[in-house]
Amino acid sequence: MARPFRAHLLAGGFPPGAANGHDHDYARIRILEILEEKDIHCSVANDYRDLETWLPISRLMITYTAGPVLDDRQSEMVHEWMASGGRWLALHGSSGGKAVRIEGSRSRRMVKMSHHDTLGGFFISHPPVRRFRVDVADASNPLTKGLPASFEVIDEPYMVQVLEPEKSRILLTSELGPDPLPQKFGFNYEEDTALLPDGKTRVIAFEKPVGDGGVFYTTLGHCHSPSTNSQPFVDTSVDPEGKTPLLLRQTWETGAYGQLLRNAIDRGMGERPAEGDAR
Repeated sequence: MARPFRAHLLAGGFPPGAANGHDHDYARIRILEILEEKDIHCSVANDYRDLETWLPISRLMITYTAGPVLDDRQSEMVHEWMASGGRWLALHGSSGGKAVRIEGSRSRRMVKMSHHDTLGGFFISHPPVRRFRVDVADASNPLTKGLPASFEVIDEPYMVQVLEPEKSRILLTSELGPDPLPQKFGFNYEEDTALLPDGKTRVIAFEKPVGDGGVFYTTLGHCHSPSTNSQPFVDTSVDPEGKTPLLLRQTWETGAYGQLLRNAIDRGMGERPAEGDAR
């Protein structure tokens, strides 16, 4: 039986109500604007609770989170939902989650969980916000349709390990190179497993098929407001003195990012029901 022509959007931090350095309200509004533009009905949540209610009646799950993760039971549920045709559009902090304090240190390390196995990617850390070029690695994929060969963003240069490279399709990359401030900014890590063998390239977006559905993830999408900003400083490519802009939305204002989101939503929703059919 075909699912209703609906999406389910999760945007929020952990614990509930926390910003964790991101303007979830802005991201939520921008995504809802695209869904409204495409006449797609949508339910909204702060985290992964109540998935049992919304996934069965949704074709697409969109996440813009900073902290919330799928627990083991939910991970299994989402995997089965994707295998039967559901699609997950995961943005930016969706590859993060829980960090633990390293004994005898003020540093923290990210913890890999079943959530990351289901997503297919695991956030390790990121250097300061910087300006960088994003390159299209697969121009033939529907998710990159209409994108320029490369485009510039100001964003957090995420270090995300692709957990199933043999199953995943790499769509966007960037020659960000090694972490310029290892163990001195962001989270601690034992090994940079996100840097590709050439020593300079990082994956910015990938698609992982799962049965009849799958997941599309992109590291891009950092945004903050004066009340949600937590960046102590930024790279000099953003500000010569390293001062953090109080309002940062540059990636979201880039035409290429809007096109990427629209492509992912179109792919996730699939064919619209004929007029008069159940929505």
